[in-house]
Amino acid sequence: MAGRLVVCPTPIGNMEDITERVKVALSEADIVACEDTRRTGLLFERLGLRRPRLVSNHEGNESERARQLVAAIERGCKVALISDAGTPAVSDPGYRLIGACIDRSIDVQVLPGPSAVVTALVVSGLPTDRWRFEGFLPRRAGELERVLGGGQTVVAFESPRRLPESLAALSALAPERPAAVCRELTKMHEEVVRGTLLELTRRFRDGVKGEIVVVIGPAARESSSPDIAFAVDALRRLVQSGARPRAAASVVAALTGTRANELYTALTGREPRE
Repeated sequence: MAGRLVVCPTPIGNMEDITERVKVALSEADIVACEDTRRTGLLFERLGLRRPRLVSNHEGNESERARQLVAAIERGCKVALISDAGTPAVSDPGYRLIGACIDRSIDVQVLPGPSAVVTALVVSGLPTDRWRFEGFLPRRAGELERVLGGGQTVVAFESPRRLPESLAALSALAPERPAAVCRELTKMHEEVVRGTLLELTRRFRDGVKGEIVVVIGPAARESSSPDIAFAVDALRRLVQSGARPRAAASVVAALTGTRANELYTALTGREPRE
């Protein structure tokens, strides 16, 4: 039979979250690529599964290991890819191996399962219609400003050691932005603290322990339906001061959340030319 790669999510804390499909894939694997072979060995013991060949697949050796594992799959081996917790390739090793398999037209099967990213997003209570994952929070102020932009809910990992500093930096930029700190998800001491970035900065200023996911809500809109009359009046004043209608409409639209073409038409009575 042709070999294949099966991507297997593992529990982020609670062992009962492992799926039957993952257990079957792990029991059938010839090779399991994992971040830490000792930790994965304990996982197999707890699951009561036969221990296959375990090979390390981490940030330091992933490129070389991908070539080796692709060769093994092409010889007919069934390889299971796991990380220490959650879904592989999401801020964990796996991307290079998956890409190498796709490049060689090798069958890649991804099983659904635990993810700290999605769990934190949902439990935060913040908008889920538009969101993005940032990996670990950046360190520089300019990059943090980018994180807060975009009008989307943001999910990011953070180390417990750096959490107070990161929250303080975010709070300095947007103190009233709603957010949540999700700690030890699915574990015995799970904790979800919701509030503004300023409130969370005060709450966690003395530090914390455990695995951390931070969720930051989008910037609040001043109004769900922009005041068209106000925007048109502002546009009219700019044009009276000498501004060109099309350029001025673009500026006012960006500031008020209205549509530039709609403003131009309201001012001039004609549709803008493309």
